[in-house]
Amino acid sequence: MGRFHRHDDGTVHEHEHEHEHDDKHGDHSAYETGPERIMVLERIFDENDRAAENNRSQLDAHAVVGVNLMSSPGAGKTALLERTLAHFDGRRRVGVVEGDIETSIDADRLAGYGAQISLLNTGDGFGGECHLDAPMVAKALVDLDLAALDLLLVENVGNLVCPAEFEVGTHVSAMVYAITEGEEKPLKYPVMFRSVDVVLVNKMDLLPHLDFDMALFEANLARVNPKAKVIRVSARTGEGVDAWFAWLEAQSACT
Repeated sequence: MGRFHRHDDGTVHEHEHEHEHDDKHGDHSAYETGPERIMVLERIFDENDRAAENNRSQLDAHAVVGVNLMSSPGAGKTALLERTLAHFDGRRRVGVVEGDIETSIDADRLAGYGAQISLLNTGDGFGGECHLDAPMVAKALVDLDLAALDLLLVENVGNLVCPAEFEVGTHVSAMVYAITEGEEKPLKYPVMFRSVDVVLVNKMDLLPHLDFDMALFEANLARVNPKAKVIRVSARTGEGVDAWFAWLEAQSACT
């Protein structure tokens, strides 16, 4: 049985993780319960959206800006968060919802930077999901003192598909994309790239050693999301991260 997927127009269908379908409404012919399954999925998404709105209302009530940070595994989200927390220590009060299927490895990496950290393992009572959803984040918010925060960074589970399909209640979404992933991914995974406000093109320090075509990547991104801001960074060397910090500051000013 595949996972379910929601399109921009709100329609849903199931799919295996290895495939994305061209059929806008999905092919349920293999399932006798196709229509019923769609109804269940729609109710799940509706419930999630209500929970997301409640999460956002909580953040708004405490004047906290929420950012959903997504990427594939290994793209560099946690390394970027380390630099981000180090930068904002003493400048902004930051909280992190750290999402992973298992372990506290990334949460442990972020400890000691002066931020509130709420670990959220989806394998702990959430079925080991490959994404965070709004009810999960609602549980994580209970462990944070929102009145003592200015900025909340939600590090989503590493995955290029499912995290983009679930609102979690943040105000904006960002994506970390490593140049080692190739130029074609915006076309292969358009739902993710279409869902974000900014794409942080990471591992730029490796560019001299790769055949990565930046112009082609940006052209592919523009085909699916022409409004996305692109920031070139290296979480390892610190190249370009000031532009990311400035973007975060601008969200605070707009919210």
